[in-house]
Amino acid sequence: MAALGAATLVALMVILGGANRQRDQALELQSRSYDVMILARSLSGTIARSEASLGRYVISGDRGMGQLYSEDWNLAASQIDRLDRIADDRQQQRRIDALREAYIARGRDLSLTALSTAYKKNRQAYALYNQAGMAPELVRINRLLDAIIAREKALLANRTRAVMGTVEESSRIALLLAVFGILLVLGAITLGWMTLGAYTERKVAQAEADAARQRARELAEAVTQATDELRAQEAKLRQVQKMEAVGQLTGGIAHDFNNMLAVVLGGLELARRVLHSDPTSAARHIDNATEGANRAAALTRQLLAFSREDALNAESIVAREIVDEMSALLDRTLGDAVTLVAQDGSGGWRIRCDRVQIENAILNLAVNARDAMNGRGTLTIATGRAMLREGEVGECGAGEHVTIAVTDTGTGMSPEVVERVFEPFFTTKPVGKGTGLGLSQIFALVRQLGGGIAIDTKLGEGTTVILYLPRDTASPVRVVAEPATPEATGSDRIDLLVVEDDPRVLAATMSALAELGHRAISCDDPLAAPALLQRHPHIDLVLSDVLMPRQTGTEMVAGLAADFPHLAVLFVTGFAGEANGEALGGHVLLRKPFTLAGLERAIDAAMARTRGATP
Repeated sequence: MAALGAATLVALMVILGGANRQRDQALELQSRSYDVMILARSLSGTIARSEASLGRYVISGDRGMGQLYSEDWNLAASQIDRLDRIADDRQQQRRIDALREAYIARGRDLSLTALSTAYKKNRQAYALYNQAGMAPELVRINRLLDAIIAREKALLANRTRAVMGTVEESSRIALLLAVFGILLVLGAITLGWMTLGAYTERKVAQAEADAARQRARELAEAVTQATDELRAQEAKLRQVQKMEAVGQLTGGIAHDFNNMLAVVLGGLELARRVLHSDPTSAARHIDNATEGANRAAALTRQLLAFSREDALNAESIVAREIVDEMSALLDRTLGDAVTLVAQDGSGGWRIRCDRVQIENAILNLAVNARDAMNGRGTLTIATGRAMLREGEVGECGAGEHVTIAVTDTGTGMSPEVVERVFEPFFTTKPVGKGTGLGLSQIFALVRQLGGGIAIDTKLGEGTTVILYLPRDTASPVRVVAEPATPEATGSDRIDLLVVEDDPRVLAATMSALAELGHRAISCDDPLAAPALLQRHPHIDLVLSDVLMPRQTGTEMVAGLAADFPHLAVLFVTGFAGEANGEALGGHVLLRKPFTLAGLERAIDAAMARTRGATP
């Protein structure tokens, strides 16, 4: 009712406003018509007065009369121009144009008469003036002025009738809207009466509603409390599962490390036995020991990479290489009863993603597959290629995609389970065996990369989970690998300060630097480094560990920057978490364990970044 009343009021305002505008327009047109008629009359009088002044000038020869003739004739020209501006009818415009032509022709005749009078040719002036009095231009001017006035009167009458009709129509519509408004008022009064009757009933029901709201608040508080308790239990469960996974992984890793240490210790023992009698065999045993140590270092780097929580920058990765590099870790995680089969059909296609995240996703899928097979069966990880249409798989865009499929020989899933499998906290595992977050996290990762995920499963026949990731067609960054048998590069020999809290690592590093021909000074306490640098001002580079008990390497270098700005800095660490260039101040980082060639290259890189001139 309020909306209808407002609409009626707006309609009344619009109609009255339109009527007022039409009235104002009619008054303006009426005023314009009156101006045209008055100006036409004035123009006729001005022309007659000008010609009369010319006649008196011809008879008397008085130049004052000639001046009056000229002024009145010019005034007539300006009146014609004004008449042209205010006339708004095409017929009137054509008549005014004809009037201007007749005026110009008439002016030429009268100007000859005035010129003859000015040169004292009175007889010729009399003749020309009498002849101009019978000229057809004068008759034409008068007829055109009469036609303009008559046409303007007709226009004024037509416009007045049209406006009066519009005003009457507006008045009728306004009357109808007023009647409708009265009806609306009566309806509003009736509605108000009904509302007043309902108000009493609402008061009666309000007490029941308050009681229901109180019960709802109590129920919401109970649900909130239960949810908080559930989240706390979920957190404890995730921690328990994490520790269970760590324990399971530790057994396999310990087995691998024992094998590698057996190769290292056995090779060194054999090399010691034949060192003097058979140098060739000794070198072969040392190479075997070195290979075992390198395998242990690679496994350590992989474990540390999996322990990181923060995502690294995306990089271009060959899909096949991801599976190949994870094979050893998957073997240890899945157990001996699960046969791991790796297949590649990707043709070297690359994907752009975070290596740690995609490896964690594959590991998560593999663990789920192992659980689906009850710890015994065949697990196949296959990489491939696919050309998808828009929307063919989830929200994947059209184009080339790399597929990573994880297939198990387990029990499979029912359609009802497949529909909910990506929901957070949904799991089919027994209590204490799963959080229901693994597949939801993988789904979020794949969506973030612009890909999709599909599941092919059937009860009793196993499950295949396929990740569709967009192919990366950008040119990969070329990385030069360290040679298997490194050789020292032979750079310029320099003076170094070696800061390391572990005496065995400090001794090994000092021996390595001496082997490379550098002059090194040892320091087992970072707090003693400033005093050593004061006593040895010729030192060119500080080689420091990152994590030390009393002071970290970064804190030590920050304190040395003000007094020793010329020093180059090389950090050495065995922990993967310090690979952040900003945290290390942009200095060169060398990872443990390292080779002599790797150490020499790191020293060269650090010297190339020397921040200041030699003091």
